[in-house]
Amino acid sequence: MTGKILIVLHQEHSSPGRIGRFLIERGYELDIRRPRFDDPLPETMRDHAGAVIFGGPMSVNDQEAWIRREIDWIGVPLNENKPFLGVCLGAQMLTRHLGGRVSRHEGGQVEIGYWPIEPTAEGRSLMSWPSHVYHWHNEGSEHVRGTRLLATGSTFANQAFACGRAAYGLQFHPEVTYLMMNRWTTGSEESFKLPGAQDREQQFSGRWQYDPGMQQWLHGFLDLWLMPAMAMAAE
Repeated sequence: MTGKILIVLHQEHSSPGRIGRFLIERGYELDIRRPRFDDPLPETMRDHAGAVIFGGPMSVNDQEAWIRREIDWIGVPLNENKPFLGVCLGAQMLTRHLGGRVSRHEGGQVEIGYWPIEPTAEGRSLMSWPSHVYHWHNEGSEHVRGTRLLATGSTFANQAFACGRAAYGLQFHPEVTYLMMNRWTTGSEESFKLPGAQDREQQFSGRWQYDPGMQQWLHGFLDLWLMPAMAMAAE
């Protein structure tokens, strides 16, 4: 084993999806915690090679105590320079931990389905990016001073960003498998009526077109994200 990755999920039946599978393929053990259901988070990252906080239907602006605790906890991997990845809600939690604002689109737009992103010059210097990625959110993060914007979009500008040498936030969902898409899109007809939402048929059509590029990107991104952990293990 290469080590353990802390996986933070927010619903009883949530899954780390493709990110979890790709981490296991790289030799990592997954330590799955659900703080919403009273699972504790570690006081130090000494026993973990990295941490991933995933998404959920709740808002980072909700006042539940566990959300506040989770946002505060992000300081643990940041202070120890351990790889940290926030996905959708997790990225918004990282923004809030850094003092930034998370809010709805002023025009009421959402992003549900496959929508284009554009890497910045710094993002392109790191790796190649997919043209479209899978979204499911109605809030977005502002660009916090001191972070590095890696990819942007027309509806929510902050699509991917980096903080320090080991922390990243992604507004989109590269972890989503075919099974997860089936579950997310079943019974979601009301969400599909929102401005900026694609219906079920459009989403699965987009998957056949854009998912291969997103899978390829995720492999490269995880290798980039895990580089600090690999360096620490080699010392």
